[in-house]
Amino acid sequence: MHTKNLLAFSAGVDSTALFFYLLEKNIDFDIAIVNYHTRETSDAEVEYAKNLAKKYNKKIYIKECFLEKFSEKNARDCRYAFFEEIIKKHKYDTLILAHQLNDRFEWLLMQFSKGAGLKELIAMPEFENRDFYKIWRPFYNKSRDEILEYLNKNNIKYFIDESNFNQKYKRNFIRANFSNEFITLFKEGIKRSFEYLEEDKKLLFNENWIQKEKLFYFTKQNLQIDIKKIDIIAKKLGTLFTKAQRDEIIKTNFSCVIQGKTAIDSNGEKIFIAPYIKTKMDKDFKEKMRKEKIPPKIRGYIYKMEK
Repeated sequence: MHTKNLLAFSAGVDSTALFFYLLEKNIDFDIAIVNYHTRETSDAEVEYAKNLAKKYNKKIYIKECFLEKFSEKNARDCRYAFFEEIIKKHKYDTLILAHQLNDRFEWLLMQFSKGAGLKELIAMPEFENRDFYKIWRPFYNKSRDEILEYLNKNNIKYFIDESNFNQKYKRNFIRANFSNEFITLFKEGIKRSFEYLEEDKKLLFNENWIQKEKLFYFTKQNLQIDIKKIDIIAKKLGTLFTKAQRDEIIKTNFSCVIQGKTAIDSNGEKIFIAPYIKTKMDKDFKEKMRKEKIPPKIRGYIYKMEK
């Protein structure tokens, strides 16, 4: 893999196994770790990361993240903001994540419990394109049992995150009561099912839109497909819609601004999505947009892009 790679490292089971897997495969990478200071072992985990980086000649980036109120979402936001800052500053191509089969199955069950469609149920593909980098998940089809077996067989040190056993978090509840045992019993069938579902998803959600910088547009088809496409594109722009926001998009006939930052507008034939920018525009530009049938809420972004 001849790219500049950054491994999201935590010193836990999955990322530690992935560290040594990448070494075995002679894949070049550096590491990044976040210290939330929420556990007794937090500092020891960072020290372990430092020792590995020094021993194997890897650059290491460390983030001290103190959250006023710890939650999975707040921790994730802090973590990804840190990773993306490093990727931009040091020009990494790929972020390597240690998501594995159990993570994918837990996600499916969590989404299934809330009510979700195929696109929402099947997440964490092996490869994923983001705005200015790619994500690679080498372990996406490896179970946690397989990963633990690899670590123990090779006598590799790793840390256990005790918070993963706290069932007040929905993911941990699902993991302890449903997903782990189910995967242990039916691992190969689950792997095959994910392969089939991924193929179905590709057929149903073909990304046949046009992209120019952060402007996306596509020809309208039907309500369900159009909403799914808008949802996928919005995620690429960093916006996750709630059900109420999806309802608003439909109610306004694809002409609204969500969270004050994502503009969705239509000229009747095509649907446009772009970051929302409110700015003054000269008359000539407005006339040009009118002739090109660019709807009003999108024009600010194009104006900025062209200037």
